[in-house]
Amino acid sequence: MSRHLLVLRHAKSAWDTDAASDFHRPLAKRGKKDGPRMGKWLAEQALIPDHVVSSPAKRARQTAVAVCKPLGIAKQAIREDERIYMGVTGGLLHVLADCPPDAETVMIVGHNPGLEDLVEYLCGAVDVPADGKMLPTATVAHLEMPDRWDALAGGSARLRSITRPRSLEA
Repeated sequence: MSRHLLVLRHAKSAWDTDAASDFHRPLAKRGKKDGPRMGKWLAEQALIPDHVVSSPAKRARQTAVAVCKPLGIAKQAIREDERIYMGVTGGLLHVLADCPPDAETVMIVGHNPGLEDLVEYLCGAVDVPADGKMLPTATVAHLEMPDRWDALAGGSARLRSITRPRSLEA
């Protein structure tokens, strides 16, 4: 069985809001456009997750819902896990270990630097673009994974692609 992990950084968030904290910051106008664009692209690639888990932070949750809508995934099906919010590699590996064993494609929606650290741990050295950003906002990394979510070792995955929303613009 071929397993896939979609590592999705939240879309562009708004800074000029009256949000009570970083946790409560919503998406910016660009973020609201990029989420559905990435969802449409994932659908075109037939990369439809069996299991979606998101940071409970407002901008991550909004991104997960926006990306999942074109994939036909209801917002009620998106799981939240607070370990993703301040995600360090060990915590994110525990989130993945808790995924259903029969899930073939999992999408995790969260934040940097945790997500970039996770990709580097799972894949080893990753060629970072000239701008120095592996996962700018609303970018998805597609990893080919080993057979078990609960036994992920460093270097056990293979990076298939990193896709930015701007690369999809006509």
